[in-house]
Amino acid sequence: MKSEFIDNRRGRGNTASMTTENKNVVQRALAGLIETGDVDALAPFLSDDFVHRRPGTTTSTKVEWLAAVRAALVPLAGMQVEIHQVLADGDHVMMYSRRSLPDAGPEIAVVDIWRIDDGLIAEAWEIIEPVAQVAANLVWWEPAQR
Repeated sequence: MKSEFIDNRRGRGNTASMTTENKNVVQRALAGLIETGDVDALAPFLSDDFVHRRPGTTTSTKVEWLAAVRAALVPLAGMQVEIHQVLADGDHVMMYSRRSLPDAGPEIAVVDIWRIDDGLIAEAWEIIEPVAQVAANLVWWEPAQR
């Protein structure tokens, strides 16, 4: 098995104050959305060339992502978001949360990774896993049972 660690920090400074400020940028950007559902409060925290990425080749621009978040607000109204971890290292901030709907709908675990550039969120990656599928995903390499 070949394993490789790739450090993509792009040579940016990794001071404690930069890390703390980048963590604060993400927390402030998400606070308005989570507490009030105000999508427009996110826009000033995103760079003009912001890119949102999901596994595979799915990417969205700033305008596309904000529109998708806005469209999801109605079907996800009342969604509970429990933030369990917010970690930062240099220009990257990682957030682990669990989210569920008030009608006991499916619960999801989400990992968001945000890259900050010049005080704005420039890039985001989002990975979502339905909690009900966690056990199956622990053995993803095994052949499917027929």
